Amino acid sequence: MTKRYFGTDGVRGETNSFPMTAETALRLGMAASRYFRRAGGGRHSVVIGKDTRLSGYMLENALTAGFTSSGMDVSLFGPVPTPAVATLTRSLRADLGVMITASHNPYKDNGIKLFGPDGFKLDDAAELEIEALMDSDPAEALAAPADLGRAKRVDDAAARYMEIVKATFPRAMRLSNLRIVVDCAHGAAYKVGPRILWELGADVVPLNIDPNGFNINEECGAVSPQTMAEQVLKYRADIGIAFDGDADRLIVSDETGRVIDGDQLIGLIALAFKASGRLAHDTVVTTVMTNIGLEKALAEAGIRMERAKVGDRYVVEAMRAGGFNLGGEQSGHLVLSDFATTGDALIAALQVLALLVESGKKASQLMRVFTPAPQILKNVRYAPGADPLGADAVQAAIAAGEARLNGKGRLLVRKSGTEPLIRVMAEGERKLVAHVVDDICAAVSAAARA
Repeated sequence: MTKRYFGTDGVRGETNSFPMTAETALRLGMAASRYFRRAGGGRHSVVIGKDTRLSGYMLENALTAGFTSSGMDVSLFGPVPTPAVATLTRSLRADLGVMITASHNPYKDNGIKLFGPDGFKLDDAAELEIEALMDSDPAEALAAPADLGRAKRVDDAAARYMEIVKATFPRAMRLSNLRIVVDCAHGAAYKVGPRILWELGADVVPLNIDPNGFNINEECGAVSPQTMAEQVLKYRADIGIAFDGDADRLIVSDETGRVIDGDQLIGLIALAFKASGRLAHDTVVTTVMTNIGLEKALAEAGIRMERAKVGDRYVVEAMRAGGFNLGGEQSGHLVLSDFATTGDALIAALQVLALLVESGKKASQLMRVFTPAPQILKNVRYAPGADPLGADAVQAAIAAGEARLNGKGRLLVRKSGTEPLIRVMAEGERKLVAHVVDDICAAVSAAARA
């Protein structure tokens, strides 16, 4: 069944356009309240966090109204990373966790991610049930006057999360000899990111920690890591760390200013876990976007790589199904299920830093664990509601590309689950894949304009 509101990572879209409106947030709060209050009697509670977008205030108020009108108590965290909501949902024994964020998207977009009482994102079946409740009579969700929910601010939510994150770092280890550039993307980690590193002893150079509601992810953070890499060179830092707007993605720069993507970080941690006997079933979960060079390097080390659909939610589902404890995406989502239920850039960063300290090497010596196969990824934007992939000319271009790459490479064309973009990726001999990607992008662009 096709979803009307939910995409691959919650509800997301441009603010004040369907589905990302105050009305949708209100209905979602009422529907989610009905869905989770079915578990039993007594008081029920929800925790709500947000990133630093201006529209977060509007959506926070609408969600709060929906939950309280349906009899759920609301704890408001303010700006915290997405993984903080997942972690504290369990810690505070809430029935539901909500994060208001559009992650790596620009400020004009926003979204709503839901976490169950176990701290995991909801599955498709739960989202479809909630959608059905959203489209039902809202009066059915209303609580009696005496049963209305209460809302309160939780002032120490960020501090609680920081202690949980720091506990994942080796207790006897310090970061005292490292100068670290940390780019917070004017996002949800703008306070906790630099603070955690400073408390662990690092010499911290913080970047993009002045959110104004409009500058989240703007030419900074994990989506624009070159900014961070340049500052690593300027300050002669040992390493650079970049988060995205909700701090569930991590991208790194070594001391030479070379950017290290999620594939390299997954490989680094996988090899270390394998060597120490901590890699569950000697298996790593990645996605269809992962570079084949990583797959080959892991295989040589006796590590199996399982590919899931794009999206950390699907990575986590595959990890849970197989009992694996490491997974991630090229884009920087790293999931370490020994410590967290979702991608957590801060926890992942501490694992990388621990390996750097333990090795005594420079980042440039440690973090290039495989030679990537040539891979080109381009995005083509289209008008919301359009379907350029359905055009005959686009399908013909894709078929032609697959024929040209037959036995010599890999092609993936897909819609983004979070933005109106068609993503075209090809892997193989560089000139060949460049031609294939350009031809398909030209066909998509033409179809998008038609």
